[in-house]
Amino acid sequence: MFAVHLISFFFSKLQEDPSKKVDRFLYAMRLHDDQLSDISARFQAEMRKGLSAESNAAASVKMLPTHIRSTPDGSEKGQFLALDLGGSRFKVLQVKVREGMGIRRGGVEMVEKTYPIPKELLIGRGTELFDHVSQSLKDFLHEKNISLEKKHPLAFTFSFPCEQSTLNQGLLVNWSKNYRARGLQGKDVVQALREAIDRTGGMDVEVLAMVNDTVATMMTCGFDDQYCDVGLIIGTGTNACYMEELRHVDLVEGDEGRMCVNTEWGAFGDDGALNDYITEFDRDVDAASNNPGKQILEKMVSGMYLGELVRLVVLKMAKLGLLFDGHVSNALRTKGKITTAHVTAMEEYKNGLKNTRSILMDLDLTPTSDDCVAVQHVSTIVSFRSSNLVAAVLAAILTRIKQNRNLRTLRITVGVDGTLYKTHQQYPSRLHKVVRRLLPECHVRFALSDSGSSKGAALVTAVAQRLASQRRQVDDTLSPFRLSQKQLQLVKSRMRMGLEAGLKSKGTSAIKMLPSFVYRTPDGTEHGKYLALDLGGTNFRALLVNFKKGPQQNTRLYHKIYTIPLEIMQGSGEELFDHIAQCVSDFLDYMGMKNAHLPAGFTFSFPCEQTSIDTGTLVSWTKGFKATDCEGHDVVSMLRDAIKRRNEFDLDIVAVVNDTVGTMMSCAYEDPKCEIGLIAGTGTNVCYMEELKNIEKAEQKTEKLEREEGTHEGGEEMLDDGTKREKKVGDAEIPKMCINTEWGGLGDDGSLDDIITPYDIEVDQNSLNPGKQRFEKLTSGMYLGEVVRQVLLDLTRGGLLFRGHVTEALKTPGIFQTKYLSQIESDRLALLQVRSILQQLGLDSTCDDSIIVKEVCGAVSHRAGQICGAGMAAVVDKIRENRGLDHLDITVGVDGTLYKLHPHFSGVMIQTVKELAPQCNVNFLLSEDGSGKGAALITAVGCRLRQESNNK
Repeated sequence: MFAVHLISFFFSKLQEDPSKKVDRFLYAMRLHDDQLSDISARFQAEMRKGLSAESNAAASVKMLPTHIRSTPDGSEKGQFLALDLGGSRFKVLQVKVREGMGIRRGGVEMVEKTYPIPKELLIGRGTELFDHVSQSLKDFLHEKNISLEKKHPLAFTFSFPCEQSTLNQGLLVNWSKNYRARGLQGKDVVQALREAIDRTGGMDVEVLAMVNDTVATMMTCGFDDQYCDVGLIIGTGTNACYMEELRHVDLVEGDEGRMCVNTEWGAFGDDGALNDYITEFDRDVDAASNNPGKQILEKMVSGMYLGELVRLVVLKMAKLGLLFDGHVSNALRTKGKITTAHVTAMEEYKNGLKNTRSILMDLDLTPTSDDCVAVQHVSTIVSFRSSNLVAAVLAAILTRIKQNRNLRTLRITVGVDGTLYKTHQQYPSRLHKVVRRLLPECHVRFALSDSGSSKGAALVTAVAQRLASQRRQVDDTLSPFRLSQKQLQLVKSRMRMGLEAGLKSKGTSAIKMLPSFVYRTPDGTEHGKYLALDLGGTNFRALLVNFKKGPQQNTRLYHKIYTIPLEIMQGSGEELFDHIAQCVSDFLDYMGMKNAHLPAGFTFSFPCEQTSIDTGTLVSWTKGFKATDCEGHDVVSMLRDAIKRRNEFDLDIVAVVNDTVGTMMSCAYEDPKCEIGLIAGTGTNVCYMEELKNIEKAEQKTEKLEREEGTHEGGEEMLDDGTKREKKVGDAEIPKMCINTEWGGLGDDGSLDDIITPYDIEVDQNSLNPGKQRFEKLTSGMYLGEVVRQVLLDLTRGGLLFRGHVTEALKTPGIFQTKYLSQIESDRLALLQVRSILQQLGLDSTCDDSIIVKEVCGAVSHRAGQICGAGMAAVVDKIRENRGLDHLDITVGVDGTLYKLHPHFSGVMIQTVKELAPQCNVNFLLSEDGSGKGAALITAVGCRLRQESNNK
């Protein structure tokens, strides 16, 4: 009864506008923007499922990794063979990719031949299919006079879903497009091709890459457009690929860079995600297909099915009497009688109605003008839905790319191929409009692919060869930075020799081994207020440190920072120390202590020869300082003179302290085992407690003290600081003095020349002190960034970075600060952020560039950590051997921005110490303000010892 009423209703509408009649009948196919946005969101969710290792197995959209990590940059070159298998015929090609031609320094020439595939091979044995392909390849080589003896790289376009674990391997997931060859599903099709080529014989062919046609399309367009990161096929089938951030591709190890992902989006909806958008006609098409329940999206949008969808709609309308006066011909009832080519013809701009009439008459129908208009409108709605659905899922991909790259707006090119897109006059414009309407913040260009599947496969192979060649050249460039255990042992032994030589009173040594006249580390009883003055870089600090008695050892610290202008750093010594005195005066005013006569420690972080704890003769400036009339003078006297000239306050300068010694003292206040100090920051240095008997430089001073005060035999000994200590067996009671090694000078005598690279030489020659502080220039923050810049400059000049474009920024010394190494090497930093850092430096980088820059930074900083560790291994082994121990437990107090802020430096250094000094258990303790608190502690210890001496 309902059917009778329905038919009556439709008959009542026969006289209305035929287009409106169709609109009403196919309302479910007319999708508005809210529905398209909903579909887009659903596809984004499916993409996430496919990318996740946990949910991939259950995902309908497989998101297959292709192992293609880069699009063309225009520098690719070479000759390649290509096979393109994906339809009823296949092509064999010779592709020549040359430099110096075309839009992007390269052009592509192709010679090709198309071979038919007998239908019986499509459903026969897989070996027979590939034997036919291989034989056709050999025929092509003969016909085109291509040498059979020469080795030929081959690219294989295989347009079926495959799981790839490498670029030249792929397991067939399932056949499509009427292929049903037996014995290949789940097998490696590249290996099947290789075996067929071996069976054919007489050819030397190496299969380098297997590529999906969608990927090949993206690569082809990418050759001419650097913004092309998406490939789209809308033809007999449909698919899309795009460049995904590798960190999101769970199925592939690694997180650096990008990888092209083949979405295989035709399967979207196989899990029911599109059920509420599927019409009865879609269900009928699916039920009659070779793979019911599979490739649901593809059956709604691709050229293989659009004609059949139109036929089913027209058939239903005719049966209901809405077309052809209810007449249904046998032809109209026959599957496949309306094709996508018919759909395209019916929608032609000028001849569409005429073509529609002709097509309908060929189906043994007698259409009226209204029938022709209605059928044309059916075709329009079906094809319009196709472009709308493609736009929705494409918008999902573009949205993901924009989010991945954290961009407000996205400029991108989509490479497109496929007969439906190419032959349907209105399809492209409809697609473009809907994409731009759904994503107004994206600037999307659509580029039609030229011989995409064949040329693109060859380009994939060319890119793979380019990357392999680039990889070799980058590895060769960085290999001198990768030190072997043997080289590190040599650094350790040379450091040890330098330490020993520097302790002697005669002869010269690159390592100065300066006595600090600090004989003791803190014992925890220190208390009172002390002033600390800290000069070690571009800033000067004044500090007031208050040590309080009690079990908590509470310390209160107040400080103020003052800038040292460049003109003061490189002016006269008098101007420098007058500036320091002015800063101290301001700080005392700030603290309200101008009239207090405070004991002070002066942290002076430059090489000094000391004859006592409160004198220090500057050996040489470092860290960019060049103030005149300072080298060879006592810096404490210069400071006292500046204070007298100012005549506003008075200080009791008890000690002049190196920041390294201050660091050791600061940590020794927390850990009694701390007998080594390390600075790993702008500069680098080490101090340690050396046995007094080994310090020939201090012998005269020691002998003088012993003559004046005596060494007590009765179980006590008199130390140089005037204190008595009970003699006991055991190294802890042996008299010691802290030695400021100034180890940054190792190599000034050429002892490190065999590990110094040309980049280190360039940095040294352009420094303020050529030939000096060679060890420091390999390991410290002041120079690592500049070493990186020199490497990047060399790689760019060699065409391996930044498209060979040497910018003014890259030529600017000092622009690549070491802080950028710490940021770039951070494990939490995505390559997008690396690119952002490089852009701030005026370096426009690709994803591949960012990977190489990160690798360069890693090589330079890793070497720095290893060399520093080798030096430290020499120090701890010397202390162990001094004490005659099989095993040493010791703590190193550490300070410096490189150690604190670089994500890997400290770990590399600590591991190297373990490997090179296995008999030492070395604990590293981060200093709490060594140059300030440590200087105050040395002052407190000095005051305490001085008071003890005065009381005797």
